[in-house]
Amino acid sequence: MQSASDRHEYPAHWEADVVLRDGGTARIRPITVDDAERLVSFYEQVSDESKYYRFFAPYPRLSAKDVHRFTHHDFVDRVGLAATVGGEFIATVRYDRIGADGMAASAPADEAEVAFLVQDAHQGRGVASALLEHIAAVARERGIRRFAAEVLPANTKMIKVFTDAGYTQQRSFEDGVVRLEFDLEPTERSLAVQRAREQRAESHSVRRLLAPGSVAVVGTGRAPGGVGRSVLGNLREAGFTGPLYAVNRAFPEDLKEIDGVPAHRSVRDIAGPVDLAIVAVPADLVPEVVTECGEHGVQGLVVLSAGYAESGPDGRERQRALVRHARAYGMRIIGPNAFGVINTSPQVRLNASLAPEMPRPGRIGLFAQSGAIGIALLSRLDRRGGGVTGVTGVSTFVSSGNRADVSGNDVLQYWYDDPDTDVALMYLESIGNPRKFTRLARRTAAAKPLVVVQGSGSAPQGHAVRATRLPRATVSALLRQAGVIRVDTITELVDAGLLLARQPLPTGPRVAILGNSESLGLLTYDACLSEGLRPLPPLDLTTEASAEDFHAALARALADETCDAVVVTAIPAIGETSPSDAALAEALRSAAAAAPAKPVLVVHVELGGLAAALSAATSTAPRAGAGAGAGARTRGATPPQPGAAPEGTAPEGTTPEGTAAAVAAPEGAHLIPAYPAAERAVRALAEAVKYAQWRREAAEPGKVPEYEDIDEKGAARLINGLLARGQGLTLGTEETCELLGHYGIHPRRATPAPAPDDAARAAGTLGYPVALKATAPHLRHRADLGGVRLDLADEEQLRRAYAELTELFGKPEEIRPVVQAMAPRGVDTVVRAVIDPAAGAVLSFGLAGAASQLLGDMAHRLVPVTDRDATSLIRSIRTAPLLFGWRGAAPADTPALEELLLRVSRLVDDHPEVVAVTLEPVVVARHGVSVLGASVRLAPPPARDDLGPRTLPAY
Repeated sequence: MQSASDRHEYPAHWEADVVLRDGGTARIRPITVDDAERLVSFYEQVSDESKYYRFFAPYPRLSAKDVHRFTHHDFVDRVGLAATVGGEFIATVRYDRIGADGMAASAPADEAEVAFLVQDAHQGRGVASALLEHIAAVARERGIRRFAAEVLPANTKMIKVFTDAGYTQQRSFEDGVVRLEFDLEPTERSLAVQRAREQRAESHSVRRLLAPGSVAVVGTGRAPGGVGRSVLGNLREAGFTGPLYAVNRAFPEDLKEIDGVPAHRSVRDIAGPVDLAIVAVPADLVPEVVTECGEHGVQGLVVLSAGYAESGPDGRERQRALVRHARAYGMRIIGPNAFGVINTSPQVRLNASLAPEMPRPGRIGLFAQSGAIGIALLSRLDRRGGGVTGVTGVSTFVSSGNRADVSGNDVLQYWYDDPDTDVALMYLESIGNPRKFTRLARRTAAAKPLVVVQGSGSAPQGHAVRATRLPRATVSALLRQAGVIRVDTITELVDAGLLLARQPLPTGPRVAILGNSESLGLLTYDACLSEGLRPLPPLDLTTEASAEDFHAALARALADETCDAVVVTAIPAIGETSPSDAALAEALRSAAAAAPAKPVLVVHVELGGLAAALSAATSTAPRAGAGAGAGARTRGATPPQPGAAPEGTAPEGTTPEGTAAAVAAPEGAHLIPAYPAAERAVRALAEAVKYAQWRREAAEPGKVPEYEDIDEKGAARLINGLLARGQGLTLGTEETCELLGHYGIHPRRATPAPAPDDAARAAGTLGYPVALKATAPHLRHRADLGGVRLDLADEEQLRRAYAELTELFGKPEEIRPVVQAMAPRGVDTVVRAVIDPAAGAVLSFGLAGAASQLLGDMAHRLVPVTDRDATSLIRSIRTAPLLFGWRGAAPADTPALEELLLRVSRLVDDHPEVVAVTLEPVVVARHGVSVLGASVRLAPPPARDDLGPRTLPAY
């Protein structure tokens, strides 16, 4: 072993699991003296050509001196990292710090030579790119700012690794060698490259789980029933397109098949490859199964077994060991304690779940962590009658259970570029990495709708979740900022999902209402007003309306340029002219087809047949070319497969539950969603309107403005000097004003007044009129308690106010009075910024006093805030009209308020050591703003995992 003098302490925090380009995983860790044999074995498996590229000469084997050099590191000036799978090296990278003369050096030298070697069998998997990210992060930590690499011109793969990384670099050619030099400071391009690679890798890792070529069910029971046998039956009934294998070590040796599926006692006994293993054995047997699967080359696991973190501390440790074990073999896990996965694609037809029936194929992706919620979602989407009726198609379904490895973030990466998914529905009981989730959600929502139900806020026992200090309402607001359609219940989740999957996005909030019931029309009108929509007067067609009347009225409404969406209300009618369910459905559908750019919804009362007829169609995808009108979304529809039943129709010989008369629509036609209550239909429409508005705004993102008077370097010097005093501190008044002043924020100074004479002197200096305030914690910002006296015009009034305060609240040392110059009258507001360890930096705004403290009327945005964000932040609070001339008052100077918000955002974004800022009150007058109170807290900056190399959550 290395002695203490030979190296620094082993840097365990450099260890990380990463997802490679093909979706497999590898572990990256520092190389130590214990790796000598692994290094030699690794080198023996590298081709002569790769060795030549590494050493610029034939180098068939490593000498003892080489092995010593490549395994003995000080972890500062000499560092080596290895990528491992199954405990064996598949690639290595090392750097050696050098001085200006190119020779070995120590700090303060800030340049290092870097070199890679990747086993030929693993080239093309993105191993070198992942190692470069990690070795660069290690180098930055050790004070190295620049890498140099010498590469033979023929080694084009390695040259591409360097040039594609996105770092600022220089290239030269001398003596037949290409020399590359590049700075290690992350750039906008390097972060974009890193995140694009992350998306591809994580998407592929989920694709390997959802579209396997072959599946083994480990734990298939010999007798009917049981989890394993049930899943095997579900796979068979769904018509999985690849080979299936049943595995149970208790099978008799002469058993060749079970239920027509080849039977084996071990995964090792299977002759062909196995892409996915469904694990349904007791928890104490799972480690043996993982080893068998890893040695056989299985790509991923769905672990249905329970007895892990949901069962307590021992189970949590068992879960951690499971993840470490699987990742060591390059496998990813869904689960444990999972319900399973489903992929309805005709090319896959995978039902590796406990759901007894395969959902109908469609274009809605579903994610749930709990099996019970997953069952509820599938049944709600599948059933007819009650709730939202009609046929709904599912592309993929994932129930992650304890979410030990694969999470909602991974599934989002998959859905982002999945051509079979148009709408994503997620029920999240917890969000493990809010910062990453909001980043991925923003990108996904820009391409397709993402509807989320956020759980109660307390994570289930089996979930590993980062601690967050943000209230649940704040997290919800941040999700909405990222384009997430945030709803509260499964019913609302399905309601919104059906509309978004079946109809184009509305171009505005104007809603036409028509139907055969005046009362139902008025109810819909009131619901629109409650949801912030702009309904047109309802059109009553009377109960005598025929199908032709509905068709003509809907056609007129859709042609009206003052209408963005139409809600049709329908009640049962009796009479010779009353339309049948099928006739009314066809009339509405044909009218809607003539104007495909506007969404149409139906509110029905006790018309199960109408709902089913409206839902009958061949595809949930919008019709190709439907985007001719403004606001329409177009998506690639998957054509029906030969011999497949059209989506929305029952197989031959069966009748869908609750269907009176299902009428098939033309192929590719829009499906019209039907709702049993006006409030539900309008709420879904309101969410679609807000999402469409977000999409339009996201297409033209705002800018983070530059201000010439910001002194970033001066603020950094001040912060470093203050932090030298300790780990964290709340700044005093003078220090706060000085720091904020570097960013053009100038609070009005308050002079302490421990005695009446001190107050009089301060007022004389400031000039009358003045304010006298008690600043004790229990009185601060509580004008309602009488602790603030304003507009004191002279010394007599000041002394009288001082006496009243001390008489009411106590001695001066108890109430801490201060004197402050009067600010122009205006609206009192509060501005806050805080760095949350899970979500990142958040800027908040609201009105000061009861509005924010009692009613929670605060709006939030992620930092950095753009000019568009600042504008919307002010207008997002319910009490915003007070800033815009409510009841004849003079409008406040909101542009000045927006500038203040942007300056606070810049301060927190530029200096992560500023972990909390509070400006209260901020008086927004007719002209300008006045900051009357300010506090700042500093602390060492929290780790930013979103700026570091790609890693999977640690276990």
